[in-house]
Amino acid sequence: MRHRRRHRELRRAVLEANRLLPATGLVPLTWGNVSQVDREAGVFAIKPSGVPYSELTVRDIVVLDFELCAVEGRLRPSSDAPAHAELYARLTSIGGVCHTHSKFATAFAQARSALPCCGTTHADAFHGTVPLARPLTPGEVADCYEVNTGLVLAETLAELGLDPLEMPGALAAGHGPFTWGPDARAAVENAVTLESVAEMAFLTRAIAGEMRTLESYVLEKHYARKHGAKAYYGQRD
Repeated sequence: MRHRRRHRELRRAVLEANRLLPATGLVPLTWGNVSQVDREAGVFAIKPSGVPYSELTVRDIVVLDFELCAVEGRLRPSSDAPAHAELYARLTSIGGVCHTHSKFATAFAQARSALPCCGTTHADAFHGTVPLARPLTPGEVADCYEVNTGLVLAETLAELGLDPLEMPGALAAGHGPFTWGPDARAAVENAVTLESVAEMAFLTRAIAGEMRTLESYVLEKHYARKHGAKAYYGQRD
């Protein structure tokens, strides 16, 4: 009974997060998915594959274990579920994952370009350049494509020495953005921010004729205002 109640709460949180994708303008059709993990229970919940957001109910949200076996839910999970599972396995501090094909962030991924910090809006959420993962090899695409998508994203953060909660997103080459956070809603909020700063970066380059990046000391100041022990943005409890 306790697990059933926890699963229901988990599924409701994931349902609400997925409904934010079209509501925020991040996705048309069904071009995105959000999940949230319950590490104590050893499961995560994710959107079912191909179901319109407007039709989703709590019962449609699929609960999986880390072997991708269904624990609850009658529908097939998102085809990106293995990538989510791999991210949860390797980025142990995160609690939610969001994947979209939002226009500007995906354009950077298709251009095989990391997303540099051009201004303070970016610095408020991402502690530096949002990285680009390497392209998958033919073998990685042919065998366990989705697992390898999550793997190279996690490997990219590890190779760059990035904390997943300080860099809550990365770009899959030729594919699109993945973001994460403490829970599903935070992952979606980071996806909204990533899309916005990708559009700003695109416009900055169009206006200036080159990519202009924010001074590092301003970046550090703005990130620290909202994150860490000395943060002073917002209200205190």
